[in-house]
Amino acid sequence: MGTPETPRQALLSGAAVTVFRLNGQFLAVAEGLAKPAGLTAAWWQVLGAVLNEPLPVAAIAREMGMARQSVQRVADLLVERGMAAYRANPAHRRAKLLVPTPEGRAAVERISPEHEEFAGRLSRELGGDQEFAAALEALRRLSAALDRLPSPSADRS
Repeated sequence: MGTPETPRQALLSGAAVTVFRLNGQFLAVAEGLAKPAGLTAAWWQVLGAVLNEPLPVAAIAREMGMARQSVQRVADLLVERGMAAYRANPAHRRAKLLVPTPEGRAAVERISPEHEEFAGRLSRELGGDQEFAAALEALRRLSAALDRLPSPSADRS
């Protein structure tokens, strides 16, 4: 039998398990919202990252916390299906910028009505927009704190 968890270890474990569960729940919601628009959750995620500004694949991966290779595969599929295109990057010759095509933008826009409806239901379930905003702020603070800490393996080197 292992050593029992300390209260702080239990907090870390509980936070991790809860976030893993949330990730699965959000992916299921995203799949349900994206499917009628002809997208997958991953396609929507990558297209969403470049709606406001073109980005290289590595920047999308960093922003989304995903592996660069995974984002590259999705980006290539989006380009192949005409939902995105690569453009020259004046800042880096080899790292092309991903931009949505009109078809990609239209697909994302088709998601918007049901996205808004689901967001409203979730907000009501949480007790309103203020509570929803507080939950989001807590998640952002947790993410920012983890960003500031070196990984456990880095601590030992």
